[in-house]
Amino acid sequence: MSNLIHTPGLVSVNEHDTNSATFTIEPLHTGYGMTLGNSIRRVLLSSIAGAAITGFKVEGATHEFTTLPGVKEDIVDIMLNLKSIRFKLYGDEVQTLRITKKGKGDVTAKDIELNADVEVVNPDQVIATIDDAKASFSMDIVVETGRGYRTIEEVSERKRSDLIALDAAFSPILRVRYKVEDTRVGQITDLDKVLITVDTDGTITPRDAFEEAAAILVNQYTALAGQTEVEAGAPLTAQTIEVEPESDEPAELLTSIEDLNLSARTTNALINNEVHTLKDLFSLSDIELRELKGFGNKALDEVKDKMAELEL
Repeated sequence: MSNLIHTPGLVSVNEHDTNSATFTIEPLHTGYGMTLGNSIRRVLLSSIAGAAITGFKVEGATHEFTTLPGVKEDIVDIMLNLKSIRFKLYGDEVQTLRITKKGKGDVTAKDIELNADVEVVNPDQVIATIDDAKASFSMDIVVETGRGYRTIEEVSERKRSDLIALDAAFSPILRVRYKVEDTRVGQITDLDKVLITVDTDGTITPRDAFEEAAAILVNQYTALAGQTEVEAGAPLTAQTIEVEPESDEPAELLTSIEDLNLSARTTNALINNEVHTLKDLFSLSDIELRELKGFGNKALDEVKDKMAELEL
């Protein structure tokens, strides 16, 4: 077997719904389940681009510690509601959007006057509640793209003095979990498998977020590698381990004896006599099997029954 560190594969994507999916990566070099799982999780949570409201202005309010006539919520409550609105921005330009509402009822995200560069993913999000039929509500909001988290101090430095600044969480990723499990290929039993579950807010698909995180990591490590190149091993499969590349033998012949669910006595007898795969087993006649140390007629009958069960 080669001493190269083999490359893994994305073997499955289990989509739980439009905003949640689990990615299964295997087989991984020993210990790499934790390495890849943790690094991808950290990048997903901190570095995926998104959009958020960074400032707003409400007619009739000069600062956040005030109330509006005819509006149930105070400005602090309105600020919290604004943070829950999820946007898609098709471009990097800062967008200033208008909200106007007259009469009694809820002011929601669907009342935002959008343009071709902005989409609201959760239009039913409540912003404020007008409880006076004669009252009105007018607001300007500023929406920007970014990565990670921007504090209110950082936002304030970039805003006009007549705007109330909001700290902004740009990440469209709600939660990332990963689990490392053992896996095997042929006789190699110390390999890793990692399952990464990604939940998004609906402004990006889990697959797009996963691929963006992987691309970010590639860029970072490529910059550090300089001119050094390390040859990568081919994806690890039973065939790459057991069979020469030019072999045309069926994949079933590479099945391990331990995977046939024979009795412990029969399995141990075969392994102790250097019979590790179906290929090794088929290379022996009935007479040669009976002559194996610790292998008798009862074991031979068990093997034949198993072969008939597997239609081999």
